[in-house]
Amino acid sequence: MDFSLTPEQRQIRDMVAEFVDEEVVPRAADIDATDEFPEDLVAEMGDLGLMGMPFPEEYGGAGLDYHSYAIGLEEISRGSGGLGTVVAAHTSLAGNMVYEFGTEAQREEYLTPLAEGTDVGAFALSEAGAGSDVPAMETRARKDGDEYVIDGNKLWISNGSVADTIVLFAKTDPEAGSKGISSFVVRPDEDPGFHVEGTEDKLGDKGCPTAELRFDGMRIPEDRRLGEEGRGFVQALKTLNGGRITIAARGVGIARAAFEAARQYAGDREQFDQPIAEFQTIQHKLADMDTKIQAAKMLMHRAADLKMRDERFIKEAAQAKLYASEVSREVANEGIQIHGGYGYTKDFPAERFYRDAKLNEIYEGTSEVLRNTIADQVLD
Repeated sequence: MDFSLTPEQRQIRDMVAEFVDEEVVPRAADIDATDEFPEDLVAEMGDLGLMGMPFPEEYGGAGLDYHSYAIGLEEISRGSGGLGTVVAAHTSLAGNMVYEFGTEAQREEYLTPLAEGTDVGAFALSEAGAGSDVPAMETRARKDGDEYVIDGNKLWISNGSVADTIVLFAKTDPEAGSKGISSFVVRPDEDPGFHVEGTEDKLGDKGCPTAELRFDGMRIPEDRRLGEEGRGFVQALKTLNGGRITIAARGVGIARAAFEAARQYAGDREQFDQPIAEFQTIQHKLADMDTKIQAAKMLMHRAADLKMRDERFIKEAAQAKLYASEVSREVANEGIQIHGGYGYTKDFPAERFYRDAKLNEIYEGTSEVLRNTIADQVLD
């Protein structure tokens, strides 16, 4: 299987890398310190076509294949883990839900501004008591004429406080378990009863606001439902499966940033009258770090390849996300170790890479849940 980049993919990689090096990397530390949503950078990414990479041009997207999308997100995450989450939640989750399950009219009205980057998207699935256990959600959507009345709360919603379009999951039939969940398009500025309760003060992933949302008798028209009633759980699983490829890309990007910083530091830092890169212990650390990154990239592209071929990729996406998530944390940890005491300070970005990497093992399927998923597929 040939995963060498095509000329177009190399062009995409180089274009995104240049943007990241010139615009994102110089501001990454400030974004991390202030935890402010970088609205201007998101707008620039929209202008460059990076907010709708995998969507067809007819809906305002860039029409890129999934390899190119993963490569682009990897580069963005190399510059800022938080910005990587902004794009992943916006594109892989919110945008993809509308693209896969929306009507033509819904795609034109809601997907096009998302793909063009004029709107920001969010995906509201998790609740305080319903993270991995999605069917335990308590948010309700009650039909009333040609409208739905929605009451409930959502937690851990990336982009939730800044989104123009939110894909929301709620129970339309509370007695039907997972078969009673439906999905809807919510427009915060248009829908009375929508409230942002606040945003989380997180360990890392700064610049991507993670919000708690409340819906108090929020009324939305029936034509905002995505697909049939009761199909929301299946839609969410399919969407999250594809999204795991992009979280793998985020993990690879952060790991690359941690590795490159550690390699640079090892060449510059001297002890015992020589650069520490001359010591075999440091060389072995760098060798292991790079080997793990390359393996994670291969798993990521293997899953992307199957998705593009429209073949089953549940196991492969779970493996890519699981391995890249753990590799990003391991590589970031070794990066701190190579920096020594400086790695534990904010004078160097090594500690930021570690904080950003840890999230990969938690969201869009914890490592524990992914191991269950992989085992189910292996034993099926």
